[in-house]
Amino acid sequence: MTLCRIAGIINHSLPTEELTGRVKAMCQSQKHGGPDDEGLFVDEVLHLGFGHRRLSLIDLSPGGHQPMFYNDGALVITYNGELYNYPELKEELKYLGYRFSSASDTEVILAAFAEWGPQAFKRFNGMFAFALANRETKKVYLVRDPAGIKPLYYSTRDNNLVFASETKAFHQVAETSEENPVWPVYFMAYGHLPEPVTTLRHVSPLPKGFFLEYDIVSKKVDLESFTHFSYVEKLNDREEVLQKIRQSLKAAVERHLLSDAPIGAFLSGGIDSSLISLLAGAHVKDYLNTLSIYFREDVYSEKKYQDIVLHRLQCNHSGHLLTGGEFTEFLPAIVSDMDLPSCDGINTWFISKCAKEAGLKAVLSGLGGDELFGGYPSFERLKAAATLQKMPNATLKAGRYSGLKKLRRLAYLSLPGIKGKYLFLRGQFIPSEIAQQLGIEEEQVWKLLQDQPSLPDVHFLTHKNQASWMEMNLYMQNQLLRDSDVMSMAHGIEIRVPFLDAEFIRLALQISSAVKYAGEGKQLLIDAFKDILPESIYNRPKMGFAFPFKEWLAANAWVKDEIESAGKEAQKTYDLFLKGQRHWSQVLVLMLAKNHRPQKILATAPA
Repeated sequence: MTLCRIAGIINHSLPTEELTGRVKAMCQSQKHGGPDDEGLFVDEVLHLGFGHRRLSLIDLSPGGHQPMFYNDGALVITYNGELYNYPELKEELKYLGYRFSSASDTEVILAAFAEWGPQAFKRFNGMFAFALANRETKKVYLVRDPAGIKPLYYSTRDNNLVFASETKAFHQVAETSEENPVWPVYFMAYGHLPEPVTTLRHVSPLPKGFFLEYDIVSKKVDLESFTHFSYVEKLNDREEVLQKIRQSLKAAVERHLLSDAPIGAFLSGGIDSSLISLLAGAHVKDYLNTLSIYFREDVYSEKKYQDIVLHRLQCNHSGHLLTGGEFTEFLPAIVSDMDLPSCDGINTWFISKCAKEAGLKAVLSGLGGDELFGGYPSFERLKAAATLQKMPNATLKAGRYSGLKKLRRLAYLSLPGIKGKYLFLRGQFIPSEIAQQLGIEEEQVWKLLQDQPSLPDVHFLTHKNQASWMEMNLYMQNQLLRDSDVMSMAHGIEIRVPFLDAEFIRLALQISSAVKYAGEGKQLLIDAFKDILPESIYNRPKMGFAFPFKEWLAANAWVKDEIESAGKEAQKTYDLFLKGQRHWSQVLVLMLAKNHRPQKILATAPA
């Protein structure tokens, strides 16, 4: 297993030396995510270059080196991920006659492909993004896990194929480095860039649960789904469900602890991180390391809850008191480490830094529990949003003149379906504000937001499952998972998410809404583990993974200077923030949208 960074190019017009140089440069730009090893393979006949930066977790020996070959070099792979069911697949493949020369899951992927072809992808349970070339059939496959945990971006401009784990790598290739001039519109609306939008005009994320097949000879590109998760409500017996949750999550945590390198768990003091830590601690006992951040500011600090869980765990713990001084010192570096802009992720950067300093390579996270079991306010608010969405568009848009953020965001409900509901519940700036900040026409903003992303119709789901779909596929997908990956890999740390184990997701999506969402908050999940969860952990106000951002940003001179350079409209919003009338995330969005946007004037982009 190897959490890494990958890159590659297939281009017939490039001389071998230039192809090699470009792939090397792409890998070097992602070095932080793979500090332990590097590898490069170039096929001069196929005009193919694969690169790899390695963070070693399973099979730390040279046997895990990549790119890795199989079948006398007929298959070659560059792989970023963890395949948690690889021991079972390996035994099945051995029974079928396959032999293995390493202890890595990478070789299992190659053998599985040799046996089953693209049908192998649906058999993988893990987080993964990889490129696999079949040099005999002259085809390349890009593959991304069904939960979208690991990132993979690609470009097929001029019928060539370029791919990488981070968008910043594409700046090393002139043909893929052109800025997308309209990305600030999406960023200011969502607080992140919703797939398929990126900051680069010709670069897209590979959709989760999809593989791309590229024919090197014909240059034909096919994009195909190999698996996806569906909400199918068929589990109605509460006692049976509780038993299944206990069994499935325990098994998922055990799978996620597989590692030959030091591993730990993030412990915030909330339900999800406490549960994952307790389950992990019960399995590894003396070997589990836990990590926590706390603050002098009592209103944000969860130290007393962390201590309650630690008392039960009796493990090796690293607690870090994070101060406003550290925040001020490292904020420019955090912004620099962002791949795609995000109004979140700062917390993950700091906790990953702590993990690195504690000597860890991988850490378990409680991400996914809220999305699957109803831990956000949106689960209670979505039904009302659906009712409001039936109002005339003119009435909804009239709310943009209000001084209240909630009334201003009513305008977003004029966008149909789940997109309008999401932006109403979680949006940052409304179109009139975006237009004003960026100096473009409001109608252009509306058109861009209508065009992308293209989302499925989920109105047939129960309102709470609609909220779950929305949080899983928008907020978690485009913000939480992306931030977790980029900010952790900035420190050479891997974040594992047992709640997003493929088997556990399938179980959670089969539970009827009446059972899953009965009671307050995540009552079903709490009841499944009441024997190990301290009552003071689940019977407490929800805080989330929050920092004293409001106070720290308001006192930050660098932020003040950045906002001043962003123009009068940004300054107005900043002044309202200082008065407590704007959220801190809007200040961060303005900083990134105004000072990291393309130099071209947005109004010149296609309307």
